[in-house]
Amino acid sequence: MGRFDLSSIEEYVANHLRLFIFSVAGLLLLVGIVAASVFFLAVSGAEQTMVPDVTGKELTEALLELQVKELYPRLQLRYTQTARDKGLILEQEPRPGTIVKAGRRIRLVVSQGVIVNKVENFIGRNIDEVRMDLQTIYAASGGLSIFFISEPLMYEFSPENPGTILAQKPEPETDISGPTTLEFVVSMGRENTTVTVPQISGLELSRALELISSSGINFQFTVRERSGNERGETVVSQRPAADTTSPLNTVVQLTVTTPEKLEEGEVFGLFHYSIPLNPYPLAVRLDALLPTGERIRLFTTNYVGGEFTVPYKLPVGTVLVLSMLNRELYRETISG
Repeated sequence: MGRFDLSSIEEYVANHLRLFIFSVAGLLLLVGIVAASVFFLAVSGAEQTMVPDVTGKELTEALLELQVKELYPRLQLRYTQTARDKGLILEQEPRPGTIVKAGRRIRLVVSQGVIVNKVENFIGRNIDEVRMDLQTIYAASGGLSIFFISEPLMYEFSPENPGTILAQKPEPETDISGPTTLEFVVSMGRENTTVTVPQISGLELSRALELISSSGINFQFTVRERSGNERGETVVSQRPAADTTSPLNTVVQLTVTTPEKLEEGEVFGLFHYSIPLNPYPLAVRLDALLPTGERIRLFTTNYVGGEFTVPYKLPVGTVLVLSMLNRELYRETISG
């Protein structure tokens, strides 16, 4: 029986222990490398690329450049002041030279050119309707004005209805390539036009306002206290008298009496505002915003301008709003 060699056993154990330690260390190192790789891949994400400069280029050319960079477009359309830049890139976001991840969407603003490229025929249309149409075009173009109306307008008497466009410059179908100023000649109606003054005296205020609105006469109210057996809120006098033939813009003076009684919190008063004179009557309305939030129409008419007066009976705190051609001119709050 041989002798047991203790030193050989110790050397054997030591060698295997070192091998085990190196194996564990190597495994841990490998796990660390894999974990770090996964981490950095997750952080870095997709491959990075530089945003090219496509501003001022044709849309097709810009799209090809983005495709090469593995970038994708998000298009927005905008009208401009000239037809020459139609189809060109006006803006881009992010800016050229920005480093982004591949697959990023790039916002491109593309010109659609001008909304129109010829002057429309405005002759025969009402000037106020044309103004509203141009405002609609302005809003549709994102705040870009194509047409500007030369002010002040030129007026002349004609058989056409007041406000009708008689002539324009540039002429219809004229080619345009940018903002254009329109010059209009507008009808004032017939010269020396007369009107027959209707019977207003004796009418209750609400009925008198309806008649004024439909007849289109020029008017001015005054208010006085009732006397004797007079009814409240009634027109008790007018000048000129009914059935008088007068020039169209003659002011008919009307006197109305105060109410017989008022509810608690109500006020009877006379709304007054000086409207600049116009060459012909324009649409005017007076609204009331009640304290409850309700909006009611008090009066509407075509008015040439001057002292605009309308009696009212409304609660304290009501807001009176005067508008012309759907544009607010003035407002005031009724106080006690």
